[in-house]
Amino acid sequence: MRQIVLDTETTGLEPAEGHRIIEIGGIELLERRPTGNDFHCYLQPDRDVEQGAVNVHGITNAFLRDQPRFADIADQFLAYIRGAELIIHNAPFDVGFLDQELKLWRDDAPRISDLCQVTDSLALARRRHPGQRNSLDALCKRYEIDNSHRERHGALLDAEILAQVFLAMTGGQVKLALGGQGDLGPEAGLHPIRRLPADRPPLRVVRATEAELQAHQQRLAAIDKASEGHCVWLREAARSSLAGP
Repeated sequence: MRQIVLDTETTGLEPAEGHRIIEIGGIELLERRPTGNDFHCYLQPDRDVEQGAVNVHGITNAFLRDQPRFADIADQFLAYIRGAELIIHNAPFDVGFLDQELKLWRDDAPRISDLCQVTDSLALARRRHPGQRNSLDALCKRYEIDNSHRERHGALLDAEILAQVFLAMTGGQVKLALGGQGDLGPEAGLHPIRRLPADRPPLRVVRATEAELQAHQQRLAAIDKASEGHCVWLREAARSSLAGP
């Protein structure tokens, strides 16, 4: 499962008014784990950036003057996203701008929906948390994700934060490695295995109470609901019961 968490910054709010993309940031996830294969570029839009937009992302006309144009990176960008599921917060905004850039680049260029499945994380958050604020900042606070370094918007930074939010919101974990796989961090290997003495007393077996078992099942049901039917533990339990003793 390949997913690209994507964000853009623009000269203004409306592609129909000639506004253009000036920054693209993408974070690649494979099987819900960041790979480090990120995509990032600034773009020369061939028009001025509105002051209101500069106030949001801090990207100025002077900075963009020597950046490449969308046509210069289009093939590379399409190769990067092709076949992936795009995770975008308020997807219609970014996809509308991307489709416009593709159309300006080439009359026969594909639309984003022709290349990728698009998941709108804002729509997902609104289903998860109806009636609540679901901006990226609000979701960071809800899921206890540190975004204190985010003084202004930036496509790659926002994509990094959204990746953490999306994984938390859909029941995933970024840093926990199961089954001995993945990066266990700097403490890995600091504590060598210590074998128990042969004459040790038998280990005490503590079995879960009925109330604890019920609480466990309720927690699994909540995970299954939050992940829209993708709770691994429930699937494994069902597979084991079908296999029999």
